[in-house]
Amino acid sequence: MKTLPSVDVVIVGGGWTGLLMAKELGSRTALSVVVLERGGSRKTDDYGEDMDELDYSIRLRMMQNAAQETVTLRHNPGERALPLRQFASFLPGSGIGGAGEHWNGVFPRMLPDCFELFSQSTKKYGADRLPEDHSIQDWGVTYDDMEPYYARAERLLGISGKAGNLRGKQMEGGNIFEGWRSEENPTPPTKIPYFSAMFRDAAKSMGYHPYPVPAATPSQTYTNPDGVSRAGCTYCGFCERFGCMIGAKAQPTNILLPVIQKRKNVSIRTGAQVRRILHDAVQDKGKVRGVTYIDASRQEIFQPAELIFLASWTLNNTRLLLLSKIGQPYDPAANKGTVGRNLTHQLNIPAATLFFDQPLNRFMGSGATGITVSDFNGDVFDHSGLSFLRGGNFLGLSNGARPIANFGTVPQSLKSNWGSEWKSKALYYYDRTGRITFETEHLAYKSHYMDLDPSYKDYLGDPLLRLTLDWRDNERRLAEFGTAKALEIGRAMGAKEITSFPGLRSYDVTRYQTTHLQGGTIMGNSPDRSVVNPYLQHWQISNLFVLGASSFPQNSASNPTPTILALTYRTADGIVDRYLKNPAALA
Repeated sequence: MKTLPSVDVVIVGGGWTGLLMAKELGSRTALSVVVLERGGSRKTDDYGEDMDELDYSIRLRMMQNAAQETVTLRHNPGERALPLRQFASFLPGSGIGGAGEHWNGVFPRMLPDCFELFSQSTKKYGADRLPEDHSIQDWGVTYDDMEPYYARAERLLGISGKAGNLRGKQMEGGNIFEGWRSEENPTPPTKIPYFSAMFRDAAKSMGYHPYPVPAATPSQTYTNPDGVSRAGCTYCGFCERFGCMIGAKAQPTNILLPVIQKRKNVSIRTGAQVRRILHDAVQDKGKVRGVTYIDASRQEIFQPAELIFLASWTLNNTRLLLLSKIGQPYDPAANKGTVGRNLTHQLNIPAATLFFDQPLNRFMGSGATGITVSDFNGDVFDHSGLSFLRGGNFLGLSNGARPIANFGTVPQSLKSNWGSEWKSKALYYYDRTGRITFETEHLAYKSHYMDLDPSYKDYLGDPLLRLTLDWRDNERRLAEFGTAKALEIGRAMGAKEITSFPGLRSYDVTRYQTTHLQGGTIMGNSPDRSVVNPYLQHWQISNLFVLGASSFPQNSASNPTPTILALTYRTADGIVDRYLKNPAALA
């Protein structure tokens, strides 16, 4: 093993959280910072050369290679877990920018009560109303703690949207159910295409409160506080699974890299797959000494460091802690241990597929262009007589409908899925089809967790991560409720025919949900129930921090990136303002 000279900071992962932390530490301190990213380098110019739908969207060019490293999955501890031979229900990114390069850019804040879900729910409903086997807990921070950091993240990315609660005052046209905002969004809402406008008008006619999706694709040219400028969105429809060819969509490579590249104290190494965190844990007061990684030539490298941040994706953060034997692995039978617990996956269902007689111009749009209805999110609506807790958001998105992935959807009244009649109807309905999506919360359960698989290994010989996960009655009933509401909206839109979601069964690895998995290294106020404290600092090892959605105790209906960035900003402030002056526990 080759040992390199020590550095002040090592950051594992070159996505949103890793590069944001590198930017903050590199700009605000003189610390030497090294970012280790196992994938390759990327830049905006790469995306303009080859926007090939087959290569990017179907063959998943930007994603982690499942042939080298995947995960195994089982629905319950009594089953044998089997490996995912290809990714489908979620799509982990690889390379500089990570999943932040191929995301859609939907950027909503979480509801205030999401951060205090256990205490607020028990206060309102009593502990007996919570689902059996739940593992819900508070985060250790409040929405008021998070609000300034949400605002900073929105300014960084130039979010397009309309405030619905500006300093406690409800604002017409915004999300009136959201938590208070200290300021308006940096840029106005994006344009609203035809289908999304139909969804908005129908929802409004039903007494709901539709508003433009908060989007990380700015509606106009924008320059952020770091001096990074981007053009406005051109609505080409190549967002999800693609990098933006003109650099309009906010991505780590066009938001953070331009600042990092000016800092001589920050370096980025690609092709560096971290395998272990080396540590001297003695009586819960140990320190990490550095990391070992395999470089592009397959040489094993030891990089010593004084401060280490795990900033990879949820599953990879958790696996690295387990492989490094840091913390106590979660044991669901004994309900002890913390590493790996509270695995959740944001529930996303195509609640209603609508067929119209008129063309919808579906080729125009972006990943975050459209309308949201939040009247049934969280606990903002009356749950009396309902057999589930919490809720979700309805979205009428117009995100481009690229022809390969979106061709072939026809009404259920056409029984056949092949032949000349199917071809004719598929061509007819290609530009006459829209979808109402229902994105919901996923509560945490004691029997949903991650651990190391005893049978399967990756190409380096390390155990794969094993997921134990399934849907429960609370999620199934919530999906039924959302589907019924979506059908009502679809009928109000004047759809000729509607296909409804058939209902949730077992967790299905073949149907895309989202890439929004949470948990495994969760945050909280007690080391007995969490891996990191409210500043994302490891409870037992003060010079180790774990960033990203792996810190979320449970899933919100809102996409995780705004909260991920806000928490990273909060941790960076804690490091610069307090930790560097006194390297000890921040909370």
